[in-house]
Amino acid sequence: MDFTQIYQQSSGLVAFSKGAHFILTAIADRLIVRRADNFTVARSWQLDATPSGTTAATASPPARPSRSNALDHAGNTVISHIGWSCDSEYVLAACAKLGFVRVYRMRDEDWTARIDAGAEGLVKAEWALDGRHVLCFSEWALRVTVWSLVTGLATYIQYPLHPDRGYTFREDGRYFVLAERHRSKDTLGVYDTVDSYKLARHYPLPTSSMASLSLSPTGNYLAVWEGPLEYKLYILSLTGEVQGTFSPNPDPGFGIRNVAWHPSSMFLAVGGWDDKIHILESVTWGRVSTLELGSRVPPRATVWREPEKWLEATEGRGFLSYERLQGPHPLTIIRSDPSKPNPKNGTVQLEFNKTGTLLLARYENVPTAVHLFAFPTPGEPFTPHLRSVLVHTKPVLHARWNPVRRGSLALNCGERALYMWSDEWVGEGGSEEEMAECIGVPAKKFDVKDVRWAPDGKGLLLIDRDTFCCAFEVEEDDPAP
Repeated sequence: MDFTQIYQQSSGLVAFSKGAHFILTAIADRLIVRRADNFTVARSWQLDATPSGTTAATASPPARPSRSNALDHAGNTVISHIGWSCDSEYVLAACAKLGFVRVYRMRDEDWTARIDAGAEGLVKAEWALDGRHVLCFSEWALRVTVWSLVTGLATYIQYPLHPDRGYTFREDGRYFVLAERHRSKDTLGVYDTVDSYKLARHYPLPTSSMASLSLSPTGNYLAVWEGPLEYKLYILSLTGEVQGTFSPNPDPGFGIRNVAWHPSSMFLAVGGWDDKIHILESVTWGRVSTLELGSRVPPRATVWREPEKWLEATEGRGFLSYERLQGPHPLTIIRSDPSKPNPKNGTVQLEFNKTGTLLLARYENVPTAVHLFAFPTPGEPFTPHLRSVLVHTKPVLHARWNPVRRGSLALNCGERALYMWSDEWVGEGGSEEEMAECIGVPAKKFDVKDVRWAPDGKGLLLIDRDTFCCAFEVEEDDPAP
C-alpha cells in the first residue's frame, strides 16, 4: 500500500470525481481540485459570500448570529457541502448557514453560477443524477427546489419529510422519489426528471410516521418503514400498490434501524434495535431466514482478531496480518437498558457487497466487531450463515465495500491505521482464500476518522479531522471479478 502526502481539508469535505481522475477538497471558503495521479492543483476557486439583494432584504437582526456560525476563526466562509456532477464537468459548493450555492465548471475557470436560497434558508444541496440539476433542501422542511443549469429555471416541491433520508432517484435517473407530509399524513411523490420534474404519481403512504425509504436496485419496489416505536415495513410499487408488509412476531420490539437490498432485488435484509437480521424474499415478501447475533462465534466461522499493540511494535509502518482463530470464540456484548433513551443496540450498518455473496453487519452493542455473512448464489441451497468476524481493540467507525471488486473491505477505528479484509487472495494451491491485514499510516500524527473508496476501487481516501491523504494498492495482476 502506497500513501501520498498529507493535505489540508475542512469538515471531511473530500471527494473523488466519478472517473477517479480528480479530487475535490474544501478548505474554509476555498475549493481545490487536485489531479489524482500527481496531486498537483488543477483548479481553485474562492467563494464570494456577498449576500444577494433578496438575502440582504429579508435578513432580520435576530438572524445575524447565524452568519457568524458560518465563519471560521479567520472570518472566512465555511463550505458545508461539495459535490461532483455525474460527468465531472461541474462542481458545487454550498454554504448552508449563509443560504447559497456556487457552481463551477472544470473546463472554464471563469464560468460560475450562484443559487440563493432566499428567506426559506438552506440545509442541504446536492447534484441530481443527470449532473445538470441541483437539489436544494430548505429549512423547516418547507420545500425542495430543483435548479436547472440548462434553463436557469427552478421547480419547487413542497413539504419534504426528511432532507437526509426521505428521497431517492431510480438508478437510471428517470424518476425522483420524495417522501412528503401533507395535511399531517405521509405521502409519496414520484417526479419525472426528463419532463422538468413534473409530478407523475402522488399517493398516500401506509405509514403513520415514516422513518426512511429505500428503492430496490432494479427500481421496481420501494421499502418504507415506520419510526423507532413500531417495527413495521411496507413494500410498495412505484405506482403506490402495497406488495407486502413485514412485522416480526410475536414480539416485534423497537423499530427498524437499517435495511439493505440484495443487488438482484430478490431479497431484502432488515435489521432493528434487537440482535436479529430478517431476510425477506421478493415473491411473497415473507421471511426466509433470520440471522441472530450470538455471544459466541460458531465453530464453522473464521475469527480475525487484531493483534494487541501492533502499532507500537511496528511504529505505525508496514502491515501485519490479523490473528486467525477458529470458532467457537466469545464476543463481548454490551447490554444496555432499554428503558433509557437511545439504547446502544441493534444494527448500525447492513450492506451487501457488489455481487450479493456477502452481507456486512455491524451491531452497536458489539462496536469492535464486523460480521460477514455468506449469502448463497442462485442454484445454491438457501442457507445464509456467518462466515467471518473481524474483531478489533477499538470500536469500528466505518466499514466500506469496494465498489468494483466483489470481496474487498476497508475499515477504520479512529487510529493511525487502516484495516483491510479480502477473500480474493490466491493461496499456494491456486484457490482463493481470506486475508485480513492491519496497515499502519506512515505519519507522525494522523488518525483515520473516515475511509472512502475511489469510484474505480483502486484507491482510498483517509480522512483525519483537518487533513487527508490517499492510499493506493501496489499494482499487481488484477484479481478475478
